Amino acid sequence: MWKTPIAGRGHSSPIIWGNRIFLTTAVEGEVIPGAMPPKHRLGDAEYVHPDSVGATRQHTLKIICLDRRSGKLLWERTAYTGRVYDDRHRKATYADGTPVTDGAYVYAWFGSEGLYCYNFSGKLIWKKSLGSIATQGMGNGTSPVLSQNMVILQCDEDNGEHSFIVALDKRTGKEVWRTARQVQVSWSTPVIAGTPARVELVASGNEYVISYDPATGKELWRCRGTQSWTVPTPLVGHGIVVVSAAHPVKRALAIRLGGSGDVTDTPQVIWQRDKGTGYTPSSILYGDFVYLMTDRGILTCIDVRTGEVRYEGGRVPKPATFSASPVAYEENLLLSSEDGDIFVIRAGPKYEVLRTNSLDEPIYASPAIAHGNIFIRTTKHLYCIANGEKK
Repeated sequence: MWKTPIAGRGHSSPIIWGNRIFLTTAVEGEVIPGAMPPKHRLGDAEYVHPDSVGATRQHTLKIICLDRRSGKLLWERTAYTGRVYDDRHRKATYADGTPVTDGAYVYAWFGSEGLYCYNFSGKLIWKKSLGSIATQGMGNGTSPVLSQNMVILQCDEDNGEHSFIVALDKRTGKEVWRTARQVQVSWSTPVIAGTPARVELVASGNEYVISYDPATGKELWRCRGTQSWTVPTPLVGHGIVVVSAAHPVKRALAIRLGGSGDVTDTPQVIWQRDKGTGYTPSSILYGDFVYLMTDRGILTCIDVRTGEVRYEGGRVPKPATFSASPVAYEENLLLSSEDGDIFVIRAGPKYEVLRTNSLDEPIYASPAIAHGNIFIRTTKHLYCIANGEKK
């Protein structure tokens, strides 16, 4: 239908509300003399990741608004320009958190460089710094979530000495509550999960998976965590939350919502699987099944209620690497590779590759689906592709 060039780099997904599309991007500038990232420690030793880059340069962080029907640029705003606090992974960007909107305002999170609220006309309503959040030199990966009149952020850092989760008034940016977390750095986004009895805010992590009351930040329950650096977002369905990670331990846990206290090794933990998980991409829960996906696109289909494996080892037709998370549409799963191939897999307990569609550019951001179209962010463009009848 259309494609629009996007300057800079960003792995944030596009979000759509009505006829507007929002996304973020980061433009790298010149070296800043004397600029250095903070020192990191892993355990008792100083630690520098071999792929950490970026903190020695100036960066400009932007939010962009496009017209959904034409791809035309409506407005572009610079949220921040200057020195950044920490490095990022060389594959990552400083615009990896996906923005969120309530239909009146859009909220963009750039980690240590702040949270920004704009209205749909591009006017800055407020901005908020939550301080310096060290990420082992890997950059920010978490995205903001909305609950009632609050915007919530999971801020896990380095060895967990200063990790916290926080809720801000979405109208003013004023802090509503803040809860400390004994969890080391993660790049996972928390999820809002409704049950018949209550609403829960579930945050995954290395040491613990913790559920909070989103209105107050009070802890409701916790479970032993992934035991790994945690990037994937939790999955929610059928009164169950599924968390996963892949390095150094491959692990997926299915936990029943509604618990209290420490639910580790209790019947609240429905099943656990120690293979087939991904490091960067989230997996997907669609219908009755969880589809665990590795970074190579290998799928495992599991009945979310029982943990029964319906198939494993489902492979895409050619070798590929995945940073984007799978999405689902009309009983199909869409897997977007870093080579720009989009593999269409039939949803359900039998693995079947239906077709492969290819673009000319790498894909790192998860696609978005709205109004019968799929919106795909590549390294250079945002594409709008017709996906059947418009809705």
